[in-house]
Amino acid sequence: MSLKSIAAKLFAARIHKKTLQWSSNPVATQQKVFADLIRQAEDTQFGKDHNFASIQTFADFAQHVPIRDYEELKPYVDRVVKGEENVLWQGKPLYFAKTSGTTSGAKYIPLTKESMPFHIQAARNAILSYIHETGNAHFVDGKMIFLQGSPILEEKNGVKLGRLSGIVAHFVPRYLQKNRMPSWETNCIEDWETKVDAIVEETINENMSVISGIPSWVQMYFEKLQQKANKPVGELFKNFNLFIYGGVNFEPYRAKFENLIGRKVDSIELFPASEGFFAYQDSQKERGMLLLLNSGIFYEFVKSDEFFTDKPKRYTIGEVELNVNYVLILSSNAGLWAYNIGDTVQFTSLKPYRVIVSGRIKHYISAFGEHVIGKEVEHALKQAMEHTNIRVNEFTVAPQITPKDGLPYHEWFIEFDPEASGEPENMDEFALKIDHAMRQQNSYYDDLIVGNVLRTLVITKVSKNGFQNYMKSIGKLGGQNKLPRLSNDRKIADQLS
Repeated sequence: MSLKSIAAKLFAARIHKKTLQWSSNPVATQQKVFADLIRQAEDTQFGKDHNFASIQTFADFAQHVPIRDYEELKPYVDRVVKGEENVLWQGKPLYFAKTSGTTSGAKYIPLTKESMPFHIQAARNAILSYIHETGNAHFVDGKMIFLQGSPILEEKNGVKLGRLSGIVAHFVPRYLQKNRMPSWETNCIEDWETKVDAIVEETINENMSVISGIPSWVQMYFEKLQQKANKPVGELFKNFNLFIYGGVNFEPYRAKFENLIGRKVDSIELFPASEGFFAYQDSQKERGMLLLLNSGIFYEFVKSDEFFTDKPKRYTIGEVELNVNYVLILSSNAGLWAYNIGDTVQFTSLKPYRVIVSGRIKHYISAFGEHVIGKEVEHALKQAMEHTNIRVNEFTVAPQITPKDGLPYHEWFIEFDPEASGEPENMDEFALKIDHAMRQQNSYYDDLIVGNVLRTLVITKVSKNGFQNYMKSIGKLGGQNKLPRLSNDRKIADQLS
């Protein structure tokens, strides 16, 4: 065992002890975070506008500060972007994380000197948690890669801005610099396909032990490696045994990954976003990710089926229940207040508090009142593929409200893996399996099928690389961009039809 791996185990034990301290006292931990946030932002413009000086309790806060999304917080953010100080948080932010917006175009999420360290610590602690639980630390001697955005940053009124993953690249600890790949020059390549080709060239002969990124884009990297080396990724990288991912559910990709790698590898799920690093998988045995309650973020939760009602009830950590779909609301030391990030979560454990990401509050299908969420379609597809050799590269689902013939239906756009066993022998039978799994999970959907409002879902095959070509056509190929699992309209569907 190397000195580096011994040191990693000792450090992992130390961090585990600290994690136990705050995770064993969740309510008190969140109360302290809440009090600190209010006190530090009391003299900001937002704090003055919302009477932070009078806020003593969460009930006070909920009364003074409404839930907002980016569009509603944008007037304050615009002032920060123009260079004004003490608007949402003390002083100016260190960075703006630039993300793709909806109606407002690009979004600028502030990162402050108080919030930035938690992004780095959470990613580090996820790996240390794995080391402590498994005793596996040998991978620290190998090469590590994170498929990320370019670290080249722009500047806006004295504040640097870029993609979050590119900003984080500037904070890689010194002790990991020699292990980190790809090279800085390759990481700066903007065109995603060119970048992946360059990464393949740089890494194909290296001792890769840890690989991380969004599954869909890591899959592209693996496919190019396999094509060039003409052997499974696991045979090419014999010491590769840890895959770290975030952004989307890995389950729809797992079978494909095992086929590309040639064996199973351990994985760690992360829940990062430009707005904060919220959770990471702290156990290989337990389901869900540990919600980070001591990281400068105060959490609120709103039941997703009540979210669009007038004045929905806002729950704090001590009030949540298992297996309920909640919209995640946060206030943070980056200057976000009662902020709706758009993600929905479900708790899988309350001791400690662990969550899974169940979908997006805006990514759902309820064209007929069925309230279908991302977790349900992913689980249904997984069930339908069990005990088969069918492999799926990517998929998305949309409603077909006005079909040419017959009843409306849900249309599933699926790109099957032609290099596995190909598509199902009987597509109608496969569609029925998915439909059955959907009906078991979602009583609204079942009622619509039974009541002849909807007919059984329809599968539309997408040609090889069809989803990649679609993402490229809208300028969102690679990096941290993700294909929505669900749409309540036909915007994506019409491009794929």
